[in-house]
Amino acid sequence: MSKKNAFYAQSGGVTAVINASACGVIETARQHSDKIGKVYAGLNGIVGALREELIDVSQESTETIAALRHTPSGAFGSCRYKLKSLEQNRAEYERLIEVFKAHDIGYFFYNGGGDSADTCLKISQLSEKMGYPIQAIHIPKTVDNDLPFTDNCPGFGSVAKYVAVSTKEAALDVASMCATSTKVFILEVMGRHAGWIAAAGALAQEQEGDAPHIILLPEVAFDKEKFLAKVQQTVADNGYCVIVASEGAQYEDGTFLADAGSVDAFGHKQLGGVAPTLAKMVKNELGLKYHWALADYLQRAARHIASATDVEQAYAVGKAAVEAAIAGKNAIMPTIERNGSSAADYSWSIGEAPLSEVANVEKFMPEEFITADGFGITQAGRNYLEPLIQGEDYPPYKNGIPQYARLKKVLVGKKLEKGFDVL
Repeated sequence: MSKKNAFYAQSGGVTAVINASACGVIETARQHSDKIGKVYAGLNGIVGALREELIDVSQESTETIAALRHTPSGAFGSCRYKLKSLEQNRAEYERLIEVFKAHDIGYFFYNGGGDSADTCLKISQLSEKMGYPIQAIHIPKTVDNDLPFTDNCPGFGSVAKYVAVSTKEAALDVASMCATSTKVFILEVMGRHAGWIAAAGALAQEQEGDAPHIILLPEVAFDKEKFLAKVQQTVADNGYCVIVASEGAQYEDGTFLADAGSVDAFGHKQLGGVAPTLAKMVKNELGLKYHWALADYLQRAARHIASATDVEQAYAVGKAAVEAAIAGKNAIMPTIERNGSSAADYSWSIGEAPLSEVANVEKFMPEEFITADGFGITQAGRNYLEPLIQGEDYPPYKNGIPQYARLKKVLVGKKLEKGFDVL
């Protein structure tokens, strides 16, 4: 049996370390050139496969691929494009398999969150029925840390480190000026349904009274009166109050504090800014001077302050995906298994989970990680989070600026006569 080519694609919101996973895939595939032919990458994720826009990764040098390990964002291009169900649009899946067949692709590595896990599973199932079986391996990635079965998700440790550091530094600023200026500072972070990123802000605390004083999680119903009372008391006690708020903070009935009234490509509610919403409450109800900030793309692109643990894990799941495919495995996701119960005795290893159980399942903050008042994290939560932000892995610098990989992105020639309308 002749060796097959491989296809790799990046999906959804990018992270500081998704390219480290790409590096793990490509370097490992090159080490197994006796079993894997060429590696192609989708230009702008799965959209590249549908349009038959495949990047020939063999055109990239060994040095450039190695540099992916310290390069943030999606080097090959990502996309927010959710494939419909097989019942709604079977043609999309059939098109993918046609493209794979035309380019002799037998391995599909999809680097993303829950939606991409579902896509991976469906391609594996349909390709078997169509007589051209594809070994589909999902590579976990999401800053939201909400994939099941894996202890944590590559991408989360680095955003957690950024949020913790940014909270600490901003708090020092506010504390120094609070006597005559800003009393309340609000940092809005990502996290639509799961509050892992907001919770990581608590790692800025070293002793009682340290910021952040309030953390707002989607898992805890927002109570306006309780929140304002906590802000007022904190300012009275400390002179200032620092808040880390998840974008997905919501009322008891499930309404987001910042529902913008529209939906994105995945059908998710567009959130319009929880920080200014909270700031308006503070101003109108308490009359306190405030400032707010959106961590936004900064939090997920901050490779200069990435967690070394996160980088290592991101590379490891990419490597493990290729090794699993070579071993004949299909429709699985490499997972990170935790050993030890605190930062002091923490270690990890690679496991795996079946995609049939991973797809479209979200993992939320457990109750035992959240304090009784709902505004902070417990020691158990800290024990979980702390190991994930450990270690520094700085990119190389030139003239004071990090140096990141620049890809040629050479496309292979198209082999199918008909195109495919995607967007």
